[in-house]
Amino acid sequence: MKLLQVEGLTKHFPAGSGMWGKAGQVVRAVEDVSFNIAEGEVLGLVGESGSGKSTIGRLILRLIEPTAGKVLFKGQNVFDADKKQLRELRRQMQIVFQDPYGAFNPRMTVGNILGEALHLRGLASRNERDEESRHLLQMVQMPTTILGRYPHEFSGGQRQRIGIARSLAVKPSFIVADEAVSALDVSTQAEIINLLLDLQSQLNLTMLFISHDLSVVKVLCDRIAVLSKGKLVELANSEELFADPKEEYTRELLSAIPVPDPQLARR
Repeated sequence: MKLLQVEGLTKHFPAGSGMWGKAGQVVRAVEDVSFNIAEGEVLGLVGESGSGKSTIGRLILRLIEPTAGKVLFKGQNVFDADKKQLRELRRQMQIVFQDPYGAFNPRMTVGNILGEALHLRGLASRNERDEESRHLLQMVQMPTTILGRYPHEFSGGQRQRIGIARSLAVKPSFIVADEAVSALDVSTQAEIINLLLDLQSQLNLTMLFISHDLSVVKVLCDRIAVLSKGKLVELANSEELFADPKEEYTRELLSAIPVPDPQLARR
């Protein structure tokens, strides 16, 4: 079953005037992109910096408005939703940001950060919210004793776990993970990827995983969509894309993956 359908998605930004552009010019960030994501599937969206990956993620959640195209979530066009409908859609569609610290209010404790999301879910009493917050922290493998602490007291990997817990608080069925591990060191990346795999399996989550790192995407994703200059150039199963990439741009991305062998690098 198709949970999400993206049809002809296009986004142009005005280039502005001045030294970088003339009035009336546009930056074609996303150009006529179409793909589907099945229920329970993890789709990887890859491409170099500036290719339009994060723009697509924000368009899907309607954090920005499109120039053209449709995004159908469970058959409903996200761009046609009124405020009430959009509020309900966003309970089902959540995002995990690259920099969780920047997405947190630094004056709010972990308990308040999670409690705010749980209040939107309809948990009114403080006891209910605290109990559910502890459950969410257990899900992301964080101690339940941190509810009174602040975001700056945690490492990047710990903050990302708290960010994932917040996104799960409203029980979404679809998550956009926007470069969710790119700001972390390699060992912490592996921990977060394993956590996402476990959560996806336990909760049957559908996910759009945005990354520029193909080695990460290979582990996590069922299919991979390759983006270049705002256009979708290739879409294939993960194993097929790595074994036999069809497009030259995809082959270039694959060839750029670092090889963990210093002798080979010297040759």
